[in-house]
Amino acid sequence: MASATVTPPPTIHPVPVHPTGPANADVTVTDPALVKRAVKAAALGNAMEWFDFGVYSYIAVTLGKVFFPSGNPTAQLLSTFGAFAAAFLVRPLGGMVFGPLGDRVGRQKVLALTMIMMAAGTFAIGLIPSYASIGVGAPLLLLAARLVQGFSTGGEYAGASTFIAEYAPDKRRGFLGSWLEFGTLAGYIGGAGLVTLMTALLSTEDLLSWGWRIPFLIAGPMGLIGLYLRMRLEETPAFAAELEKAEADRPKVPLREMITGQWRALLLCVGLVLVFNVTDYMLLSYMPSYLTSELKYDATHGLLVVLGMMVLMMAVQPFAGALTDRVGRRPVIAAGCAGFLVLSVPALLLIRQGSLFAVALGMGALGLLLVCFTAAMPAALPALFPTKVRYGALSIGFNVSVSVFGGTTPLVVTALIGATGNMMMPAYYMMAAAVVGGVAVWFMAESAGRPLPGSAPAVEGSGPRTS
Repeated sequence: MASATVTPPPTIHPVPVHPTGPANADVTVTDPALVKRAVKAAALGNAMEWFDFGVYSYIAVTLGKVFFPSGNPTAQLLSTFGAFAAAFLVRPLGGMVFGPLGDRVGRQKVLALTMIMMAAGTFAIGLIPSYASIGVGAPLLLLAARLVQGFSTGGEYAGASTFIAEYAPDKRRGFLGSWLEFGTLAGYIGGAGLVTLMTALLSTEDLLSWGWRIPFLIAGPMGLIGLYLRMRLEETPAFAAELEKAEADRPKVPLREMITGQWRALLLCVGLVLVFNVTDYMLLSYMPSYLTSELKYDATHGLLVVLGMMVLMMAVQPFAGALTDRVGRRPVIAAGCAGFLVLSVPALLLIRQGSLFAVALGMGALGLLLVCFTAAMPAALPALFPTKVRYGALSIGFNVSVSVFGGTTPLVVTALIGATGNMMMPAYYMMAAAVVGGVAVWFMAESAGRPLPGSAPAVEGSGPRTS
C-alpha cells in the first residue's frame, strides 16, 4: 500500500510594517509623537513667515513715511507695496534652489536653513536707518532685506507642507496639514495684533521714530526657537525610503526634466495656488490698507475687524481640515471657488457700507470662504507630485504662482483702483481668481485617504494622537 503524500502548509509571509517607513515597506506606521513634533516645527516656521507679512502689511502706511517720503499718500503706499512685491519676484529663484536641494539632501536640513535666512532678513529690517538719516540708502537696504526674505521663503511653504504630508497618516493628512495654515494665521495675528497694540498705545511720532522697529526685531528670538525645533526632527519616512535606494536608482533629476516631466501637475499647482493666494493676500495683506487708505476707515477699528476675522478662521481651521479627510479635498476647494465667485461683490458692498457690523459681516464671510483653501491646500498640493521630486516641483509651481499672482495682489489692486477709480476692483480680482481655481479643481484628482504618489500607504501607530 502506497504511503500518502503529506503536503506541507504554505508559508505565510507577514506584511512588513515599519515605524519609519524604509524603502521596501508595504505599510508605513507613523509615530504620533513624532508627527506632532513635525507639525509644530513646520507650523512655527510658517507662523514666523506670516508674522513678518502681518507686520509689514499692517504697518505699511508708517513704513511708507519712514522709507519713501512723499507728499502723496497713495505713492507712498504703492512704493511700500512695491518693496513687498519685490520679495515675491525672487521666490521662484529660491524655490529652484531650495526645492531640488530638499529632494537631494533632505527636507529637514533645508527647512532649518530657510528658517535662519527668514529670521535674519526680518531682523535686519528692524535695524535699517530711516530715509531721513541716510537718504536713498534706506529704501535700498529695505529692498535687500526683503529679497533675502523672499529667497528663503521660496523653500519654506513647499518644504513645510511636504514635511507634514510625508509624516501624516493617509486618513488624517488633511487635519494635520491644516495646522500649517493655523500657524500662518497665528503668526499673522501675532504680527497684526502687535501693530494694532502699538498703534493704540504709541503716538504717531513715536511710531515713526522707533516704534515700527519692535515687531521686526522680535524675529530674532522667534527664529532661534524655530531653528531649535527643526534641528531636533528626523527626516520624513518617505524621504528616508528614497535614501535607502541605491544612488544608481535615484539619480539627480535635472531642473528642466523636473518641469517637463511634471508639466500637468505643475499647471494644476499654479491654478490652485493662484486662487489660494490671491484671496489670501487680498484679505490678510491688502484689506487693512484698503479699509484705511481707500475707505477712510478708522485705522484701529479696521485692524481689529481683520484680526477678528482671522481668529474666526483659526477656530474653524482644524475642523475644516478634518472635513477634507472625510469628504475629500476637491469638494471643499470647489466650494471655496464657488463662494468667492458668487459672494465677493455682495461681501465687498457690505464692507463699503462702512458700519462696524457690515464690515465685520462682509470680512467674516470672505474669511470663512478662504478657510476652504487654507484647510485643504497643505494636503492637496504635495499629493500632486511623486516623492523623488515633490519638494522641488512643488516649490517651483507654488512660488511661480505666488510671485506672479499672489504677492503682487496688493500692488495690482491698488494700481487698478488708482487707474479706474473703481472701488470694487478687489471683488472682481477675487472672482477672476475663483474661475481659474475652479478649472484647476475640475482637472485635479482626489487625494484624500490615499497614499502620496511614490510612497507606501501610511497608517497611524499607537500612542497619543495629535490634537
